[in-house]
Amino acid sequence: MDKGEKAVSVKNAETNCCQAVLLAFAEETDFDEATLRALGAAFGGGMGGHQATCGALCGAQMVLGLKAFRGERITPTAKLLMEEFERRVGAARCEDIRGDRTGVPTCSCENAVRYAAEIAEEFIRK
Repeated sequence: MDKGEKAVSVKNAETNCCQAVLLAFAEETDFDEATLRALGAAFGGGMGGHQATCGALCGAQMVLGLKAFRGERITPTAKLLMEEFERRVGAARCEDIRGDRTGVPTCSCENAVRYAAEIAEEFIRK
């Protein structure tokens, strides 16, 4: 199962979007599932329920940090990851993705989780 599908499967098992992306990479990190769940616990509903940055995007950025950080700045790569997420999903903010203000979502949460995991995988494999 690829990372995108794994993240969707985890999301459907009652986790938030950030946790789903993190848990899709559980076997590739030095952290157990409980720790990854705790790490992503406050990022549901757009960073702490404020409809801000999408939790799936936050999870993808955390995966990037866990897998690619080698003591040097990775902000330029993180910026590219965010831009790719926005390109695929249509936005970076939870409220925009879900269409809370407009009534028109740019993407389903399930697909945002799928794309975030796929993009994280692409970026850590570079």
